[in-house]
Amino acid sequence: MGIIRWLNKKSVRQKGKNILRPFYRLLKNKRFNLFLKLFILIAFFYVIYDQVFARENIQELWLEFQSNFTKKNAWWLIIAILLMPLNWILETLKWKVLIQKIEKIPFLKAFKGIFLGVALSVFTPNRIGEYGGRILVVKPENNWKTVVATLVSSFSQQIALLSLGVIGLIIFIHLYIDIDVFVLGGIGLLGIALILFMLLCYYNVHLAIPIFNKLPYLRRFTKHMEVLEHYNSQELSKALFYALLRYSVYTIQYYLILKFFGIHAPLLAGISGIATIFLLQTSIPLPAIIDLFVRTEVALKIWGIFTDNEISILASTFGLWFLNIIIPAILGMIFIFSINITQSLGVFKNNDT
Repeated sequence: MGIIRWLNKKSVRQKGKNILRPFYRLLKNKRFNLFLKLFILIAFFYVIYDQVFARENIQELWLEFQSNFTKKNAWWLIIAILLMPLNWILETLKWKVLIQKIEKIPFLKAFKGIFLGVALSVFTPNRIGEYGGRILVVKPENNWKTVVATLVSSFSQQIALLSLGVIGLIIFIHLYIDIDVFVLGGIGLLGIALILFMLLCYYNVHLAIPIFNKLPYLRRFTKHMEVLEHYNSQELSKALFYALLRYSVYTIQYYLILKFFGIHAPLLAGISGIATIFLLQTSIPLPAIIDLFVRTEVALKIWGIFTDNEISILASTFGLWFLNIIIPAILGMIFIFSINITQSLGVFKNNDT
């Protein structure tokens, strides 16, 4: 208690302010804001170079793309590309349903926040940058509440991935893997139980508040979680509906890209295989870059049933990742230069920067 009283003394607080004053001056400096943007830009393009242009098999992937880019195949890829904006429009609509309880922002501003999040998630662990990007388009005082809303949005997408992933896994195992019927039934029951548990948590997200209140180190954040009390079942269902639609879009994109690269899996096998890949991939939270590696390893096992052309499998996985992550991330990096990062984070309130 003596230390707390000491820290609460006015003289100590004043000394703390004096120590931090040069730091705050630095944050307010326009040059620091530019330096921060340049640092993000360099880190982003270093990761892109390392994972795209410096890949050992990039030449093989490029040759595979060229050999399949014919009049007959091109339409599969063109349709997949045309679906890319729809994927992120649905993500924006989902997030907007939840963020409107905190702050009313126009669609285009929310869309910008989504792309900023994609850009920052590329080189941050467990895609933390996704949250950082989105808070840049809301008022500084709503930053933590926006993180909470984004967590709910991500939770809805996880439910979609798990629900359809479990169904896909069971179908794929039934079709192509010799397994005891009781084991398959057990997997199904376990999956259903987990889905029901997640839905129970999702529609009762407000119960997280009293839990946080009981935890000493998290209690301070409960004031930012009050937004959870304002979500009704209709709004949560709407967000979940958008999550399911978005899942359907990038599943179709993946299947079209498979067709483009000559992997002709039957429709049911293809959709269930994709669902299995997404399920196994999202079971372990990883950065977007490592996520590509995990997805590739799983894809080699799944699509190896239909083709022995490993480079086509790798090209399909890489193609979906490049289309849905890298292209939006590059657009997000363009948006980075249209905002003042330190001001958006609430480092200072005036506009004299």
